[in-house]
Parts: sequence; structure tokens; C-alpha cells
Amino acid sequence: MKVKLPKPFTFEGGERAVLMLHGFTGNSADVRMMGRFLEKRGYTCHAPQYKGHGVPPEELVHTGPEDWWQDVMEAYQFLKDKGHDSIAVVGLSLGGVFSLKLGYTVPVKGIVPMCAPMYIKSEEVMYKGVLEYAREFKRREGKSAEQINQEMKEFEKSPMNTLKALQGLIAVVRNNVDMIYSPTLVVQARHDHMINTDSANIIYNEVESTNKEIKWYEESGHVITLDKEREQLHEDVYEFLESLDW
Repeated sequence: MKVKLPKPFTFEGGERAVLMLHGFTGNSADVRMMGRFLEKRGYTCHAPQYKGHGVPPEELVHTGPEDWWQDVMEAYQFLKDKGHDSIAVVGLSLGGVFSLKLGYTVPVKGIVPMCAPMYIKSEEVMYKGVLEYAREFKRREGKSAEQINQEMKEFEKSPMNTLKALQGLIAVVRNNVDMIYSPTLVVQARHDHMINTDSANIIYNEVESTNKEIKWYEESGHVITLDKEREQLHEDVYEFLESLDW
């Protein structure tokens, strides 16, 4: 079975642009529904897909945060080149970390980090997540259990330098959150078992913007954009974007 791989997307909705960033081991589909929602309300939405993501997991371990940051900056530039001078950024998980990094690196109208980690998770927990992702990807390709087990044995031999680099990125961004002056809406799912939910408080407390808000979603887990409160999340993000000084 050929698995249909997600692709970057650009939904042309209007002059106001929103850069949408997915998470580690995620892909553009994680933010696609929100992108469509915002497009219908007059926003142009663009989501890149980081190198090594949305493709066989063997490719993921040969990429790292520097590659993905380059993808983020190219996506920002893509919107600039299309004539969008005002860009807001919405990011899930690692995408939320990148949204904060953009906030102190380039001009952005507003920032929505969703379930963005500020705590360094142990490498072991992160590694387990990568293995689960790899196994699930192979299952979706329609491979037999035997073949999956064989390929996973090989996969486990791959060096995972990516995880250490990821921890370094999170630490650097955390140290710079107080350099952010753009309006910020911090989104956090209460049932997020992937990250320490206190990360949301750290971001909210340390962002220097006078226009900032934190919103907790009581019924949702880590991939909040696909969870049961997603429609409420869409409305809240839209309301935040509408409140910005475009």
C-alpha cells in the first residue's frame, strides 16, 4: 500500500498572512484544518513541512533543528516574497517553539504557541516517541508485522543526535522568551502527556508583550489541533488574529 504523504500547503485567503508550523514527527496535516478555517475568513495560510518529516522515519534521524529552522525561515520568506508584509505565526509543539523563536528574530504581528515545550523532556521519553512514530508510519505503509519488526531493529541502530540538538534548541528559546514583544496567545491542552504543561505558564509569564493571554483547553491532549476542542481553538485563534493591529 502506498501511503499518501502530506505536503506543504498555501491557502490564499487575503492580505493578512499566517505562517502555520507543525510539531516534531508531525506534518502539515496537523495544522491543515485550522488553515482552511482561517482561509475562509480572509487569511492566507502557509505551512511548510520540515525536512525528514512526513516521509519514511529513516530520513528523520538525518535531519535536525538547524534544518527545520531553515525550513521555517524559508516559509516566512515565501510569504514575504508573495507580498505579505504582515505575518502572524501559529505553531504546534516544536512549531510553537519555532513560533517563539521567530518572535525575537523577525517582525511578526502575533504569535500563537500551542502546547509548546519549555522543559527539556528526557531523551528516553523523546526516543520512545520517535520509535512509536516510526512503527506507526510503517504500519500505515501496509507492511507486515514481521517486516516492521525487522525494519525497527535496524532503525534502532540509527544514532539519534537529533534529540540532543532538539533539547538544545528548546533551552535556547526558553532563555530568549523575554525578548518577545509581539502580542501572544498561549494555548495549552490540560491532558498533554507529551510535555510538561507548566511550559505554558513559563511562556506566558516571560513574554514581554503587554498584549498576552493564556488559554487552557480542559478536554484536549497534545495534538490539540486535531482534538475534540479544535473548533473552539479555531474560533479563539481567529478572534486573537482579528484583535491584532494589521
